[in-house]
Amino acid sequence: MDNNTKKGLIFGAVGVFFVGFQPVVANARPESLDAFIFAAMTCLVEASIFLPLMYLEFKVNKSKFKKDDIDKQITKNSIWNYWKKNLSLLIFIGVIFALNQLLFFIGYRLAGAINGALTQKTSIFFGLLFGYLILKERFTKIQIIFSLTLFFGLLMAISQGSLLFFSEVNIEVVMGVFILLFITCLWMFGHTMTKPLFKRDEITPIQMVFLRNILSGIILISLYIIFFPIENFKLFLDPINIFFFISMGTVYGFGLFSWYKTLSYLEVSKATIVLSPTPIVSAIFAALILGEQYTIFHIIGTIIVIISIIIIVNQKKVES
Repeated sequence: MDNNTKKGLIFGAVGVFFVGFQPVVANARPESLDAFIFAAMTCLVEASIFLPLMYLEFKVNKSKFKKDDIDKQITKNSIWNYWKKNLSLLIFIGVIFALNQLLFFIGYRLAGAINGALTQKTSIFFGLLFGYLILKERFTKIQIIFSLTLFFGLLMAISQGSLLFFSEVNIEVVMGVFILLFITCLWMFGHTMTKPLFKRDEITPIQMVFLRNILSGIILISLYIIFFPIENFKLFLDPINIFFFISMGTVYGFGLFSWYKTLSYLEVSKATIVLSPTPIVSAIFAALILGEQYTIFHIIGTIIVIISIIIIVNQKKVES
């Protein structure tokens, strides 16, 4: 095993923990923290984490080029010009992820951490869908078959093996699952829209995470000021609330950072597989901390989902 693979696996393992822990922190928050304010503060904390990372990336990239190589030199002006060039798209992405972050907390509160974590693994299907519709990427019959198999595994877990699926499931859980399916779809749509920017080297993933979170945070906090009573701002003074603001932003932010570091050492296909067990981590901590029940049907559904992801990703690798 070469050094890059080892580093990729290490960052992947760290990413599995942070991403798997996100739904648990989301649902462990105090009842007084509504989804709106929690989403706003999560975005702003994430932005504060990625700001120094973005600056560090700028310094590292700048040092790679010789001073006399004017054409390739990376400057603050060149970065700013790319941002201005894509301003309308960046604002659009900020709006998408503001809505996404808000619905993330609503959906998880309704569906539960275990069901929610499994639901978000459908991102591989939406990635194929938007890759085909927007980027004209091809997909195979096997990918279609195992996308359907993935959804079957999800239904198996959520319905607890009922042949009638949702007939015996709490309506709130069903609503939460559909909300999380929607935001997973929205999440992949946003990433598909930004993929061309990465290919043209007009923005880096770290810059994109910072920009989308600072824009989303500003949008959400501005709307909160307009529509919610001023008395609610005393929530910012409660040490427990501050702890959860920082915890959620840190877990979410470092989950993203670990993902991008994993991608820097491994191929996308391998990185996706490495992070596929996140629902298992979510289930363990949800059972220990939140008291959620992890049943045999959750286990079966999780196995079906992970196997489906591995086959879909390996097919994508063969096609490329």
